[in-house]
Amino acid sequence: MLVSVLLFLIGLLSVQQFQVLPSNLWLIMVSFSALVLASLRHWCLLFLVMGVLWAVLFAMLRLDDQLPEALEGIDIPVSGYVADLPEQDDRRTRFDFIVQSSEQKLPRLLRLNWYYPEHPIKAGQQWSFTVKLKRPHGSFNPGGFDYERWLFTEGIAATGYIRPSPKPVLLGVASAWMHISLWRQIITDRLSEVASDCTHLGLIKALTIGDGSGISQHEWAVFRITGTTHLVVISGSHVGLIAGLVYVLVLKLWARLGFLTYSPQRIAALAAMLTAVFYAGLAGFSVPTQRSVIMLTVVMLAISFQRNTRPFNTLAVALLLVLIIDPLAALSAGFWLSFLAVSLIIYTISARLGSFGYLLEVIKINWATSVGLAPLLLFFFQQVSLISPLANFIAVPVISVLVVPLALIGVLLMFSVPVIAHGLFIVVDGILQTLWWLLSLMAELPLASINHAQPSVWALVFAVPGILLMLAPAGMPARWLSMVMFLPLIFTAPKLPALGAIKLTVLDVGQGLSVVLQTTHHNLVYDTGAKFSAESDMGLSAILPFLRQQGVDHLDTLIVSHGDNDHIGGAESLLRGMPTQQILTSATEQLSAHAPETCKAGQSWVWDEVNFTMLSPQQSFVSDNDNSCVLRVQSKQGSVLLVSDIETAAESWLVETYGHALKSDILLAPHHGSKTSSTLSFLEAVNPKYVLISAGYKNQFGHPHPFSLQRYQQMGALCWNTADRGALMLSEKANDWDVHSWRDENAKYWNNRHK
Repeated sequence: MLVSVLLFLIGLLSVQQFQVLPSNLWLIMVSFSALVLASLRHWCLLFLVMGVLWAVLFAMLRLDDQLPEALEGIDIPVSGYVADLPEQDDRRTRFDFIVQSSEQKLPRLLRLNWYYPEHPIKAGQQWSFTVKLKRPHGSFNPGGFDYERWLFTEGIAATGYIRPSPKPVLLGVASAWMHISLWRQIITDRLSEVASDCTHLGLIKALTIGDGSGISQHEWAVFRITGTTHLVVISGSHVGLIAGLVYVLVLKLWARLGFLTYSPQRIAALAAMLTAVFYAGLAGFSVPTQRSVIMLTVVMLAISFQRNTRPFNTLAVALLLVLIIDPLAALSAGFWLSFLAVSLIIYTISARLGSFGYLLEVIKINWATSVGLAPLLLFFFQQVSLISPLANFIAVPVISVLVVPLALIGVLLMFSVPVIAHGLFIVVDGILQTLWWLLSLMAELPLASINHAQPSVWALVFAVPGILLMLAPAGMPARWLSMVMFLPLIFTAPKLPALGAIKLTVLDVGQGLSVVLQTTHHNLVYDTGAKFSAESDMGLSAILPFLRQQGVDHLDTLIVSHGDNDHIGGAESLLRGMPTQQILTSATEQLSAHAPETCKAGQSWVWDEVNFTMLSPQQSFVSDNDNSCVLRVQSKQGSVLLVSDIETAAESWLVETYGHALKSDILLAPHHGSKTSSTLSFLEAVNPKYVLISAGYKNQFGHPHPFSLQRYQQMGALCWNTADRGALMLSEKANDWDVHSWRDENAKYWNNRHK
């Protein structure tokens, strides 16, 4: 059974590597081959082919519900209801919206932003308003979060924002019996009232209804460093624990009541299943809770009908059902971590001789999951917690045995006996404060976690059998070979530039700018993209993940060209997350806490036989854009000119001051290619082979402007735009430039929808 399900999974995964989905003729041929395999009773191969077929059919259905290109960027009246708990910050509310009626044919599920709403937005509210939409598009960078993939897996086929005019109209509230999200909204509102004085209200909400929006980035960082992130969301272990408690209580109670028409085991199993479904519903039926509910259902049905089940068969059934319900679940890191964790526990404790006692069994399981999940954590997040075994040994019983049961009892009582519920939440908050204090101390320990370059898939292929060998029963010969099989994980590192060469990456940060420049032994970041809220910026979502994926553990220099948000917004997060030796900027006041130096013409240095020269500013211009730090980099393969947001005045000064000495092979388009920059005289002086444009997809400013694009073409330069191509990467190739894009090389069928 397990082998067949794994082959079904392999078939699903193979489809997720396609850049374009196959044709209908291909589907007919695969369907015919499935019939042949079924008639010949080749069940394993049939599962493999069925995995491929189901993944393609599901993807086609999902892609069929997408926004037509003709409807992008126009005002469209819609009505429908808020589908889930909204995410709120100081300037906007973001929520999923289900369309019930519209003048145009729209996708069923939209993801909308409402800037400065006049009315509180709640799950289940029915609204009529005008929206401006675009097809799914997100930043596309090495090591970064694939937002387009996430939207695709969630079934969200368009994003956009609400227009203030005509004024939105609240039509009513959907029935609580129709939408679980409305129950989640009622619970979170009530929690905000009853537990308003709790320091860790955000954690209490996360553990009871799966709402993690109240957890700060700093808190997430501590949980990530200590390897306890899985404990602060409703995970499969939480669902199993609560269902198990309900099973035991109902079993004892039913036996005492003496109602023997139905066996206590069946009643207890039914109660446990209903509890698991309800608790998973509160969490929005995330992948870990789906897996837990399905596994628990299989086990409880086996108990009810007195059937013996093998652990791995139960896991295989759960895996198959999850993949049938949602084949795109395999694209989620949570899917792999969840199923692998359960597999490791089963492998570690099943069919082993002897008993070590409860405490030693817990330590053994904790060790097995911490070590066994490390390769996947390194692959997905480029970070592994070294103190995870100790942190989880303390935190797991505290959260599972104390916090979660007490918090859920408080949720049940807060509608009828709020005073008692409040007391329970105070107790829970006190426990969480103590645990938080301890985890914070652990997170500050030296080498609490390590960052490493992302390993290849081939390194994982060696690591998985290495894990099985390491965790094999005592007496297994050659267990020491497991350490050898882990070596490809450790010795994975991106290729560094040779002496005199550079590796330059223009990150896709939307309507903003961030460039990473690497020499053999040095690293420089030029600008840091935008900041969107207190908890969200491009330093966190794009730059740091890229640097970690590249194995970069420090910055020699950070240059922030000027103080506009789309260039300085991610600086604080970058500086907190990456040791930085020097900061150069024209906006020293905005970065005064980090002792920056003012960038000015004439500054120069040499790294690994590569020359860096600051060309501007020398004088103070009226416009902050014109005061941007302008950097020229000269390497063996050619020169690069980074000019940020300079406009006509600064361009004229540069031409007058340097003339044809500005000549560079690579030009970063001034001011994202706006019409107020890229003057003909400046372009003639630079005479670039390539113009790199960092602009947002369908941005409101219309960058790059057609006039600027026309001038680039007149110069014979090749233009590359991050909005279309994702991150742009340049490296040395036979004393010339090798230019390629992350999107062109790594896009999958869901990324190509907007092209």
